[in-house]
Amino acid sequence: MKILVVEDEPKLNENLVEELRDRGYAVDFGFDGEEGEKLARINGYDLIILDIMLPKRDGLMVCQNLRTNGIQTPIIFLTARDTTEDKIAGLNIGGDDYLVKPFSFEELFARMRTVLRRTSQLTGDVLELNDLRLDTRSQQVWIKKKKLDVTLREFGLLELLLRNRGAVITREDILSHVWDRFHDEFSNVVNVHIKNLRKKLPKEYAQRIETVWGKGYRLV
Repeated sequence: MKILVVEDEPKLNENLVEELRDRGYAVDFGFDGEEGEKLARINGYDLIILDIMLPKRDGLMVCQNLRTNGIQTPIIFLTARDTTEDKIAGLNIGGDDYLVKPFSFEELFARMRTVLRRTSQLTGDVLELNDLRLDTRSQQVWIKKKKLDVTLREFGLLELLLRNRGAVITREDILSHVWDRFHDEFSNVVNVHIKNLRKKLPKEYAQRIETVWGKGYRLV
């Protein structure tokens, strides 16, 4: 899952990006409204975390411009102002939730899950395929009662495959959703991680990750 963070306070921006990446999300970031809007227009994100008080262009204007141009990516606003009027303005302009600073990361992640579930980007906390269970909250993978030791990238890959079971996922789509915009598009990083994931899965599950030559991968 890929997140965009737009926050002008350097330390908070850094902490948000670090926490999100530690949880297995692919993250892009910007420090002002113009940069954030540009990134949101040219890249596909599952969620945008957007500060309201931004230089060059405030978060409300960014949100309004995105909605006007048909970009419906869920948006959680961040702000230091805790008034009913501010909250109503953010929600009326097209925001999906509103988080007042300072906040705990656990509250942020809880709100992210709620927003993603409400906007149909997240269908549930647990994804299942026969005896395989992937828990998006604990970021753990189980087969029957055995926990699999997977990396965050492998977890992201498996989650993407499970959510799109039966569909061919291109290498570009995998890079877009599991890695951030700083990835090397000419490397074989996807192939390597798919190979490693197959090695860790029992044979009957590894065989279900099909290589569709010239296109990408598919979980059947």
